[in-house]
Amino acid sequence: MLMRTLHIELSADKKRLLENFLSLSILQGVNYILPLITLPYLVRVLGPEKFGLIAFAQAFIQYFNILTDYGFNLSATREISIHRENKEKISEIFSSVMIIKFTLLVLSFIVMTIIVFSFEKFRKDWLVYYLAFGVVIGQVLFPVWFFQGMEKMKYITFLNIVAKSIFTVSIFVFIHKVSDYIYVLLINSLGFLIAGALAIWIVFQNFELILTFPKFELLKYQLKEGWYIFISTVAISLYTISNTFILGLFTNNTIVGYYSAAEKIVKAVQRLLTPASQTIYPHISKLVKESKERGLQFIQKVTFLIGGISFLLSVSIFIFADLIVKLLLGNQYTESVIVLKILSFLPFIIALSNIFGIQTMLTFNYKEAFSKILVSASIINILLAIVLVPLYQHVGISFAVLISEIFVTVSMFVYLQKKGIKVLEGKIV
Repeated sequence: MLMRTLHIELSADKKRLLENFLSLSILQGVNYILPLITLPYLVRVLGPEKFGLIAFAQAFIQYFNILTDYGFNLSATREISIHRENKEKISEIFSSVMIIKFTLLVLSFIVMTIIVFSFEKFRKDWLVYYLAFGVVIGQVLFPVWFFQGMEKMKYITFLNIVAKSIFTVSIFVFIHKVSDYIYVLLINSLGFLIAGALAIWIVFQNFELILTFPKFELLKYQLKEGWYIFISTVAISLYTISNTFILGLFTNNTIVGYYSAAEKIVKAVQRLLTPASQTIYPHISKLVKESKERGLQFIQKVTFLIGGISFLLSVSIFIFADLIVKLLLGNQYTESVIVLKILSFLPFIIALSNIFGIQTMLTFNYKEAFSKILVSASIINILLAIVLVPLYQHVGISFAVLISEIFVTVSMFVYLQKKGIKVLEGKIV
């Protein structure tokens, strides 16, 4: 009887994992296809300069997304995953996280306003940044962490497809000339706001949560749980989104356009691997809590599967970089070819660092070491950027990114080895 019950539970777990993976695969398929439709159109209509301005504004606004996320996409996901059978507990978690996020949203808006009107570079295009800020509001409303923790990825899929579809259709309807660049950010924000509003409606309609004002201790607990992940995310941003931002500060919008166009292609490929990461994180969290050995064995299988797929993707980008730029970006972006070749191995390197860091170090509770590695990498990246960007512009920032990502992956692997966690062998010694 016990064996039969165990078999049923395992079958249910596998079914849920498969459903979640398929949902997120559909989402990433859409995320992959739609940018391939809009990117070639936008880069040609707007040209490198205005496309670069939009990329710079989006990079700037991303800092506020990071502040309002505050690591909850991992810490709160884990909390919801552990307590998902207890409606009262998940109502407390949901209420605590949303109150903190809205407080950080107000703080973000104030900080952005001060920055925009304090510096000429921002002040001359002030409307661009305010229109872009709508994405931050939409992200706060959209509780991805809740749906991930409940392992209901179908909602994430549906709502993201709604947002992306609104953006894609609107681009072709409203963007026809260079001067229409201002509407790109407005359209993007509207898509996120609609998806966020629908997400909140689904949470209360389908999961019967009760929004309460939690005790201060609960708010403090959620802040503490998300702190190391928040610091890690800030560190990650210093060698991801900050690269576009730093490049824009040292050069001009056209150079930013060359870099960001190539970077968007690489990120589109990276997104193909996101469903696996989002699907397995709550599952691994649960496995490791029950048995570290079983969790590590699962991680080993994932490492070889995702590592192999990401390596093939990276090699393909490197080999066909010239053709990819010509087809997707056009003749104005020949300078993007070298950037694409340098960044081509990021899907492979980042896939491994995701497994070693998020899937292993965080689930084994090595949060502090995880943060330190990323902070170190961000310092390396900033120093490299400051030295290389004035000399080599978009090429220099590309090498800064590549070196930083290699450092992260190698450092995480070495740390786990020293702790006796043999990821490649699937055992603890």
